[in-house]
Amino acid sequence: MYIAQQLRKNNIAEYLLYMWQVEDLLRAYGCSLSRIRREYIERFDYTDEQKEEMADWYGDLIRMMNQEGCRETGHLQINKVVMQQLTELNAQLLSSTQFPFYTSEYYKVLPYIVELRKRGNSEEPEIETCFNALYGTMMLRLQKKGISPDTEHAIKEITTFIGMLSDYYKKDKEEGLKFED
Repeated sequence: MYIAQQLRKNNIAEYLLYMWQVEDLLRAYGCSLSRIRREYIERFDYTDEQKEEMADWYGDLIRMMNQEGCRETGHLQINKVVMQQLTELNAQLLSSTQFPFYTSEYYKVLPYIVELRKRGNSEEPEIETCFNALYGTMMLRLQKKGISPDTEHAIKEITTFIGMLSDYYKKDKEEGLKFED
């Protein structure tokens, strides 16, 4: 909860990846708040009040997962909205001539996106394809599984691209981007 609040303010891409990890964490505990309290929250060196706030937050997420039918797979609506916002911002940035560095980075990653979409879900938005690649790589690293040099290179490029998108998202939220084209 505290991490999510900080990430949401500072880096929307890291926030979204973190929230996907939280969804998987809740699934790993069978969406059982009592287990999460006992086996997860208790590990933290927080005050009782902070632990209660965390339990409330996880409880709210579990309720949403149950209501939205994503207890087993899929993403919460709050996370889908962020993905949609990033997808729309990507389209705006690409359709404007004001962001040549962003457009250049997009075309650098486009071959990787095309390749990933051939292997996976070709219907999902390109930005979601990038996030799925980043999340999948993060999970492989957590499991201490190897990643090929080609994959490593692709992920590095995708990370740079998504980082730029995240920076523009923050700038748009704080100052408002002006699209003149």
